[in-house]
Amino acid sequence: MTGQDDEHVRRAIRDAMDRLIAGHPLHSDGKLTVKSLAEEARVKRWLLTHRHTDLQDEFRARIASTNAGPPILVALRQEKVDAQGRVKELTADVTALTATIHQLERIIQVLALENQQLRSSGADLRKVVPLRTGDGS
Repeated sequence: MTGQDDEHVRRAIRDAMDRLIAGHPLHSDGKLTVKSLAEEARVKRWLLTHRHTDLQDEFRARIASTNAGPPILVALRQEKVDAQGRVKELTADVTALTATIHQLERIIQVLALENQQLRSSGADLRKVVPLRTGDGS
């Protein structure tokens, strides 16, 4: 391999590193592995593991320094955060609705007791005026 070919391979590997770390793979699955780096650069993996070990080390160091995972993992983590927020909102809604239900149950009980007292008191039912319903009757 000539020096010019060697520089071309090194440039291809570094370009592939940039694409993988940025999350924009063109020729690989996008995983941050040496195998994917070789696929992305379109070179044999042994070139990274035997000839250009410095680039392999550089790739690993760049991954460690970016503290970023594969884009799919970042997206899944964001989805998880969004889902947890939605769960909190729904839990608050359920709690509020449960409180409303309990309040309505108490109102119904009071009205039922008042109704029972009214019926059992022997009050003149002719004085009781029925409420109109919403249908116009």
